[in-house]
Amino acid sequence: MDYQQKLAERLTILNERGNGVLIRMNYIKKLCADPKLRPPILMDKTKESAIKYINKKFPNIDFRGNIQNLVSIQKTKSEVLAATTSYYDSFLDVIEFRDHVYELLNSIDASQCFFNLAVNFDFTKSYLDLIVTYTSVIIALSRIEDKKVLVGMFNCAHEMTNGSSDPSYPRLGQMFLEYEHPWKKLTEEFGPHTKAVTAALLSLRMVYPRRNLPAEQWRNAQLLSLLSAPATMLDPACCDTMACEYLSMDVMERWIIIGFLLCHSSLNTNQASLELWKMALRSGLYLTLTRDEVLNIHKVSEDLFDNIKGYSKRVADIKECREHVLANSGAMHRERRQFLRGTMKELFKVLEDEPGLLGPKALFVFMALSFSRDEVLWLVRHSENMPKIKTPEDYIDNQMAELLFYMEKLSGLMRKYSHVVQRYHVQYLAQFDALVLNDTIQNMHVCPEEESILLSSFVSILTALSIKQVENKEEFDFRALRLDWLRLQAYTSVNKAPLPLKDYPDLAKVMNMTQFHTRMVDSIEEVLHETSDVSILCFYPRVFEKMFSQSGEEMTMKRYLMSFPSVCAHFSQCGHPLCPEETEALEKKCLRLCVTFLEQIAKQTTGVVLEICAEQHNLNDQLLPKHCAESISAARYRKQKKTVPKKGEVQKEKPGAESLRKDRTIITNVDKMHQMLTELCSSFSLCSDLTVFDHTVIPAEFLLSHLEMRLSEIIVRMANYNQTTQEITRPSDLLAGIRAYTANLHCLSSYINVDVARLVKSVLLQQTLPLDAYGGQTITTIYTNWFLEGLLRQASNSLIVHCPTMNCFVSQTTDTESTFRAEEFSDISELRALAVLIGPYGLKFLSENLIWHITSQISEMKKMVIENMDTLVQMKNNFDKPEEMANLKKKLTGGENILKRMTIIGVILSFRAMTQDCLRDILLKHCPYMMLPIENLRDFVSPEADIQVTLKVFELASAAGLRCNIDPGLVAALGSMQTDNTSMDEEYKLSCLLLVYIAVSLPTLALDPNSLYNRQHGGHNNNIHCLATAINQLAAAMFTIQNKNIEQQLKEFLLLASSSLLQLGQNVERVESKNRESVYLLLHMIVEESPFLSQDMLESCFPYVLLRNAYREVFKSFVITLG
Repeated sequence: MDYQQKLAERLTILNERGNGVLIRMNYIKKLCADPKLRPPILMDKTKESAIKYINKKFPNIDFRGNIQNLVSIQKTKSEVLAATTSYYDSFLDVIEFRDHVYELLNSIDASQCFFNLAVNFDFTKSYLDLIVTYTSVIIALSRIEDKKVLVGMFNCAHEMTNGSSDPSYPRLGQMFLEYEHPWKKLTEEFGPHTKAVTAALLSLRMVYPRRNLPAEQWRNAQLLSLLSAPATMLDPACCDTMACEYLSMDVMERWIIIGFLLCHSSLNTNQASLELWKMALRSGLYLTLTRDEVLNIHKVSEDLFDNIKGYSKRVADIKECREHVLANSGAMHRERRQFLRGTMKELFKVLEDEPGLLGPKALFVFMALSFSRDEVLWLVRHSENMPKIKTPEDYIDNQMAELLFYMEKLSGLMRKYSHVVQRYHVQYLAQFDALVLNDTIQNMHVCPEEESILLSSFVSILTALSIKQVENKEEFDFRALRLDWLRLQAYTSVNKAPLPLKDYPDLAKVMNMTQFHTRMVDSIEEVLHETSDVSILCFYPRVFEKMFSQSGEEMTMKRYLMSFPSVCAHFSQCGHPLCPEETEALEKKCLRLCVTFLEQIAKQTTGVVLEICAEQHNLNDQLLPKHCAESISAARYRKQKKTVPKKGEVQKEKPGAESLRKDRTIITNVDKMHQMLTELCSSFSLCSDLTVFDHTVIPAEFLLSHLEMRLSEIIVRMANYNQTTQEITRPSDLLAGIRAYTANLHCLSSYINVDVARLVKSVLLQQTLPLDAYGGQTITTIYTNWFLEGLLRQASNSLIVHCPTMNCFVSQTTDTESTFRAEEFSDISELRALAVLIGPYGLKFLSENLIWHITSQISEMKKMVIENMDTLVQMKNNFDKPEEMANLKKKLTGGENILKRMTIIGVILSFRAMTQDCLRDILLKHCPYMMLPIENLRDFVSPEADIQVTLKVFELASAAGLRCNIDPGLVAALGSMQTDNTSMDEEYKLSCLLLVYIAVSLPTLALDPNSLYNRQHGGHNNNIHCLATAINQLAAAMFTIQNKNIEQQLKEFLLLASSSLLQLGQNVERVESKNRESVYLLLHMIVEESPFLSQDMLESCFPYVLLRNAYREVFKSFVITLG
């Protein structure tokens, strides 16, 4: 009969089912309580009257008499039925679970089962777990405020749809009413089970008091220390109650408190029960029912016993225990955590050094993990519901990171060396446990057939084990053996069993030890989950985040911060198949927590790294050449005349003075930052990646992401661009700053395994683009804006002059003081630095912006050509007739304007050519092997060949900084300006007339006093020497698009220009054309700049003697000094 009751199987199934139902009830409660998640049907305004009516009349709802109150449900009965079915079914699961629990508890009582945790551990544990789970389900159900509405609405919709109530509705309604005051009803239910429950609880007398000791006694006993007795280090850690040693205190306290609340009569009749109960009451204020649902144990106990006669002493005991908790519990648990931190660290260090000890000392690891987990859970639930006490600091732990860190480390060590543990215990089972078990069976007086079969199978299974199975990596599965042992416990624990287990404690001891050893072979992960799972933190996000922030404030805790995101990997284990709906929400919550922690760690680390870089940048800045002038001047002055320092005058420290230390105990700010960086980077060593649900999270990538974002911001900030005042950092200074930063960033590789080279390349490559990866401005955009708005705009107004001699732009001395000196920003060293900073991509962006400004000028000039088209056509045809040209010139308007616009184009093109040359120099230095083939390809192609092929080659060459006869960028820009309305012939005519316009307008330059040629600069004071570049490049681009002969068009331009300028010589009024010679030089410059014109062509239309005299004339005004 005992075999047919299947007590073991029913206990196992009901415990699993009960956990699912409990989680389901908790989920429904959270759903209904959260305004964001609350079922829409409960927030429907049209159903408010129906909800009030159902709440008032439940469960006896009149569906026919009061139809006006339920009309809203009548209209939407199908929607209501669909929305409430899952909740209704969940509540039916509670009834079903309750029925099975009643039946099983009655069967156990009828069988008068024997319970003792030290003997039939699994049977007793399953029994107590079932009682606590059932109680928790009922309490969770009673806390769902909307349960009546949900069930009532379902039944209304069901009746309206099917014409009758649901068959289960009366029982469900009755259950809700019965459990309005759940503890009262539960105590009545468990009255008949008092004897069995009390016996099971009293078996904790030897286990719980031994576990519930203060830290001082742990310390005196050198608990969990492997070094306290070196001689026994290799001895296996075992005892009579192995599973009890790592049994959770949280679980035991739940058993004791809830068990004695349900069967409280034994508190008045049994002194041992009373002592055990009081000890549990002194452990804390709250017990976990499930997740973040807690039980205020003193309040619940007091409220229950207040209404029972003869329990006044128990109420006094409760109050006394509560005062004890408030006075002592916080400090006691704080000391325990402090002890465990040191013990866990020692245990980890020893086992990490000698992983072979994990075999004999596996029990120590699980004990350490269980003790630590208990303290974490205690602190979490009490921090969330902190009582008002004088010492709130006892409920705050700013060193929690260290405890969690070593829990993760020990768990990781067990996983890493699981094969070591497995190998050890396979040998232990085969060579020791099997032999001892066989001897124990032989010495038994009575052994019935069923029990004999089970015991013989245990021996045969264990004996068949061999080390070769481990070496061959065979899968072990002892779940059947453990279930058989649970069955055997149930068979031998009933009253009048043929083989009473209580009479054979040696058998129980051997089998309990064997069970632990089998779990070390095939279920290490399961035991780790039992002892180190802290997934409850997922349901206390506020406490969890507070612990993180408190730990982050402590310097010594920074190295352990990675334990917080690592703990998030546990959260995927807290779901249940009976409640799949919550998985998605749990996943989002866990990922958010994990990412938040990693972001904070990365943010702190990035801040420290970049602060160190900033310090080094400041030191590096002191060594720049711009700071040496003061030192040289001071040194020179000292040689000439020694002066006594004035009183109170502070001597300026030389670079490097910060490295001189008089005392090694002095700690500088940089030392502190390096220490902090060491601590933070150490935290990344915990794990290279985390798996949170199905997501793989890589902590180092968060650091790289933050560094990338912050470094981009810092580079832009170092450019120091002020759009209002047009102030900006010189490119060479910015480049020196970036090099200082990157040099120090590479030191990060000494602390943590991250690819700094990839980071720097990524950041600097983003800076060559208009916007970075985060949509922010880059130095490419900043310097493009500054050169266009700051430098070239002033150059177009002749405040800044292009200086071919020095290959830069030079500021002219004017009355208005400029905010910068152009030569300091545009010389070859600065533009090379710019080329290094923004690279070919950045210079391409700069070039595109420059060409956009050119095209806007060209479009304006075309309008002017169209306005003067008739005059220009006549001038082109009559250029050799001076009288007619003089008359036509008077009709021509805007000559100065056209030259001004061409000068602007020339200035822009000259600047562009300078940047191209500097890019070429940089690329030749960095990749000559790439530049030489490109250069050869450029020289090889000819415009006479396929022009499209030529342009593509020129585009490649131009991108590499090489000058081309035809500018591909200008060709593309001018080509895009053409519209469908104009034909190619019209465009060609406009281009020819534009050159005529420029040629006939050149003599007007002689009237401008700023047209004077400056020998020192190698150009004119009003930048008209840039006309040579503009005319050549513009003509080449325009006539390439129109597929015309560039050389022929430039010859015609040269003829017209020469004719116009020669007429200047006929002007007798020297005052009007005082800069005639300077303007003559333009023709020479145009020919020199052009790859299509030659000096012979010039001489054929303009006498060389005039050029020679012009050069002599302009050079006369300069005084030449020698020596």
